[in-house]
Amino acid sequence: MKRFLLVMTLMGAVCALPAFASLAVGAKAPLFTAEASLGGKVYGFSLADALKQGPVVLYFYPAAFTKGCTIEAHDFAEAIGKYQALGATVIGVSHDNIATLKKFSVSECRSKFPVAADTDQQNMQSYDAVLPQATKYANRTSYVIAPDDTIIYTYTNLNPDQHVANTLAALRRWESHHKQ
Repeated sequence: MKRFLLVMTLMGAVCALPAFASLAVGAKAPLFTAEASLGGKVYGFSLADALKQGPVVLYFYPAAFTKGCTIEAHDFAEAIGKYQALGATVIGVSHDNIATLKKFSVSECRSKFPVAADTDQQNMQSYDAVLPQATKYANRTSYVIAPDDTIIYTYTNLNPDQHVANTLAALRRWESHHKQ
């Protein structure tokens, strides 16, 4: 029993440590399309199309309806007006299937922003957002992508607490340098 508790404590400590996404600020964001749900309605999301409207906050999360992912979805939903005021689109991505995300988009995202299915982990891999401890799942990684496909901010931490504040701050910095 002591050994089990020690292993669980060590795993918790490793999971709590921030990791760093390897797609660097300044790199071109891989464009993708994916099946997504907004308010329980399924549609085809295109990153290229979203970028035509302004910057995009692309956040990866491990799994719908888990504690941290629910907290993060609520945080993004509560802040969606701030993102819209900055001209930004928010999209969440996980390995979950679209049937699960239809429910998650309503109950936890509060029909405020879409979530996309990445069941084959192709997008997680192209954004280096795979959870090292369990490669089926995404790491909790947020990217802010400028309309020219350039990554302007990246943050990886399994703790959901700072993703919204950090991405909003990055958008404000970007906006201050790109006002017309």
